[in-house]
Order: sequence, then C-alpha cells, then structure tokens
Amino acid sequence: MNNIIASLIPGPVSVPDKVLAVYRNNYGSPDLDKDFLDLYNQTEQKLQQILGTQNRVIMQTGEGMLGLWGALKSCLKPGDRVVSVCTGVFGYGIAEMAESIGATVRKLSLPYNETVSDIAELEKLVAEFNPVMITAVHCETPSGTLNPLSEIARIKRTHGVKLFCVDSVASAGGMPVEADRHLIDLCLNGSQKCLSAPPSMTFVALSNAAWEIIDRVNYIGYDAFKPFKNAQRDFYFPNTMYWHGIAALDAAATLILEEGLEAVFKRHRQAMEYCIGRVTQMGLELYAAPHAVKSPSVTAVKLPANTDWAQFDASCRSKGLAIAGSYGPLAGHVFRIGHMGSQADIRLLETGMNILESVI
Repeated sequence: MNNIIASLIPGPVSVPDKVLAVYRNNYGSPDLDKDFLDLYNQTEQKLQQILGTQNRVIMQTGEGMLGLWGALKSCLKPGDRVVSVCTGVFGYGIAEMAESIGATVRKLSLPYNETVSDIAELEKLVAEFNPVMITAVHCETPSGTLNPLSEIARIKRTHGVKLFCVDSVASAGGMPVEADRHLIDLCLNGSQKCLSAPPSMTFVALSNAAWEIIDRVNYIGYDAFKPFKNAQRDFYFPNTMYWHGIAALDAAATLILEEGLEAVFKRHRQAMEYCIGRVTQMGLELYAAPHAVKSPSVTAVKLPANTDWAQFDASCRSKGLAIAGSYGPLAGHVFRIGHMGSQADIRLLETGMNILESVI
C-alpha cells in the first residue's frame, strides 16, 4: 500500500490520526480498572446517538461477523422460523447462516442488483409463514445498494413478528439507520466501515424484546450476547475486553458527533453523487439497477467488457488507486469504490476518479 495515493476500498477504510492515536496509550486491566467501565458507558451513549436508539449497545472484540453469528445463535433455536430479505451476497449469507444453526428459513429472493420495491410480496410471505425473525441488510456493499427499512418495520409491526435483525455494518455512521423508528431489535455493526476505526470491534443495539428471547434461548458460547446483559451493572464482562478497540470506537464516534450527524450524512450523499457522476461520464455502467436505491457509502460498477479484473486492479494500483472487486456471483464482473467514513471526501474521490479515468 506504500504507493497508494487514493485508497477507496469499501472497508476497512483509512483510519484518522485521532483514532490511531489511542493505540499509543498503555491502559490498565479492563477487568479491574473502573476507568474502563466509564469508557464503555460513554462509548455506548455515543453509539446510541449514531444508531438512533435508546436500546442497550453491547461491544465485542472481533469484526462485524462476530456480532452476526452472536445475534443468530443467541436468538434462534432449531426449528424457529425466519424470513430473510435477500438482495445480495450478505442477505443470502445471513439466510444460510440461520439455516446452519437449524432455523427454518424462507427467502424473499431478488437479483443482486435490486432493492426491495414490491413490499406486498414480502408482506404475503411474512403473513403466511409467521416467522419469529425477519433479517435484512441495510447496505449491501458487494452490490452498492441500500434497502428501505421503514416498510419492513411496518410489516413487522402489522404481523407481530418478534424480532427484526438488521446488518447496518456499512451504513451506520454514514446515513440514518434510526434503529428505534424502524423497530430494529438487533442492529448489527462493525468498526471498520463508516466509523473509520480498525476492524477489531462489533457492536450491537438490542431491544427489550431481543433480551427476553436471549434469556429464553440461553446460548452461552464465546459470541453469546447473554453474558453482556448485566456486565455493566455488575462490572463483570464475560472475557477480557479490548480496551484499545473500545477507545478507538469512542474516538471514531466522537469525530462523527463533533461534525454533526446531518453534516456527515450530507457528506456521504455528496460523495456518492460525485462518484456516480464521474463513472457515468467515463462511460461506465453502474451495477445497481436504475430503479434500485444506491448506497451513499459504496458504488458498484460493472467492469468494462472483455476486461480481466486482476489486470484492471493491477493497473489501478500501479497508478496509486486502491479499489475493490466483489464477491460471490459478482466476482470478476463488478468493482467497487468505497466512499464511506474518512473516504467520503470529494478531494480524495477527485484524485481517485482521475486515476481511474486514466486507466479506463
């Protein structure tokens, strides 16, 4: 990465100096020093503001997949019914994960370049199947798309679904999530996307309804949520907590709140608009369908015809631009430009788009 002038990978993103600075500190034992508990509590309050929730937020050591596995295993038992909104790699992946732990899953299956538009189909599926949980991905980073949450929340309320589980890893901190307004019971997040911290932490907002089911399921593995229920009250966490990682989350959340949420959201929208405008001017085609909602944090672009991704990537990197390919059926056909967190910067994007244009 030494020759990279513009890093526009959609996570892990570039980490600001004020966040990196916390790693130069020597901290005491998080098991013994009350300063750690104070830090944990103040970080929780900041993350609540970013997520738009009054629900408890737990923090675990590990990147975002830890929280996803923890949510499913903490809340589902074999045979529990789940409806999964599947519009991309991660939406389908969550469904497969739920199936792997014994849940019975029905999928609202859409092409990877689509977002939920025909809400009647989802409502019919939920009404007929009567699930205990609905899962959805807010921002599908491999596709550059954004799923609407409000209509899914309405269906949850109308049909009395107990849990709404949302992966907001690539959206929280870059656009409104509004977990409480959208009735999200398990709001799953990671530190390395819009928050611009290293990929070392997962944090999850949990509703009272989620805690009730967590108590019923009583899962006690390493990724379990239950041991965190009284951890702050009793100052007794289930394992040695990562003081540096939570300090980095705190610093990252502070930067967002100091800038102001509306200003941060506007910066991400402007970055998306600039990026889409430039790639369109180059004659490139967005991967997302024209009517699909585009994500303010990442843009997915079709590779030009007869272009080999490995060679294309090497050409970009040789000129100082780092971008990313995609996953699953999109691998080798789509590349992605990450304009999230610290990279939602018009000057950085201008540099990167100039390099991309020279490669094209």
